[in-house]
Amino acid sequence: MNLFKNRMVVGVLCIVLSLLICFGLTPLFNKGISQKTEIVRVTKEIKVGEVITQDKVKTVEVGGYNLPENVIRTKENAVGTYALADLSIGDYILNTKVSKTPSAENAYLYHLDGSKQAISITIKSFSNGLSGKLQSGDIVSVIAPDYKKQGATVIPPELKYVEVISVTASNGYDANTGEQETSKDEKELPSTVTLLVTPEQGNLLASLESDGKTHLSLVYRGEESNVKKFLEMQSKVLDQLYPKQQTTSNQSTDGTKESVDRATTAAPSNTITGGGEESDDKL
Repeated sequence: MNLFKNRMVVGVLCIVLSLLICFGLTPLFNKGISQKTEIVRVTKEIKVGEVITQDKVKTVEVGGYNLPENVIRTKENAVGTYALADLSIGDYILNTKVSKTPSAENAYLYHLDGSKQAISITIKSFSNGLSGKLQSGDIVSVIAPDYKKQGATVIPPELKYVEVISVTASNGYDANTGEQETSKDEKELPSTVTLLVTPEQGNLLASLESDGKTHLSLVYRGEESNVKKFLEMQSKVLDQLYPKQQTTSNQSTDGTKESVDRATTAAPSNTITGGGEESDDKL
C-alpha cells in the first residue's frame, strides 16, 4: 500500500500501461479491423420469392470486423436460392434471408410444367367460396348460375373436379399457408381462389369470371391418392370433350410432312425431265 502512495511509482506504472495499450493492444485491434474478407452483395433489386441469379449478386472484398457470422461469402451459396425478404442494391445476404425452396405462399407456382396452368377466380361473397374453409389440395366443383345466358344453373362438365392450389386474402398473403401475421380477430377472409387447370378449363373459368357468376362447392378433401382419382376422371371427360383438337393438329402435322416429302421427291425429277424436253426441242 505504501508503494502505491508514492507518486513516482504510480506515474511510472501509468506510463508503462499506456505504452502497452499504444504499442500492444491498439495494433492488434487495428489489424482485426483492417482484415479483409469476401462476401456476396446484391447488385439488382430482389423481391421476396424471387430466385437469385448470377446477374443479381457479386462477390466483393470488405472489412471483416463486426460482420455477422451467417453472412453468405460465396456466390455458389447464394445463386439458385429464393429470397425470403426484399433485398436492395448494396445489401449483403444472410443465410436466414434465403431458402433453397420457394416460400410457402408461392411454392406451388414453381411446380407448373406447361401441361397445366394456374388461374385465380374472385370470391364475390363469403358464401361463394365455402365460407373461407377451402384449402390447398381440395377438389371442388365450379357452379355456374345462368350458364351461357340459358337461365340454368349447372356444373360445366369441364369443371366438375378441379384442384385448389391456393386461397389468397386481399392483402396478398395465402390464407391457408400461415403466412398472415395478423391476430385471430383480424384474420382476413379469402379474396381469390387459385385453381390448377388445363388451357380449356382456364378459358371457361375466365369467361365465367367476366360474368361474375361462380360458386365453389367442396367435393373432396383427404388423401392424395383419392385426389388423383378425381383428377383422372376429370381428365377423361376433357379428352372426350376436346378430342378433335389433338387429332386435327396431328393430321395437319402429318399432312404437312407428307406434302413436303412429296414436293421434295418430285422436284428433282421434274427439273430433270424439263431440262431433257428443252434439249430435245432444240435438237
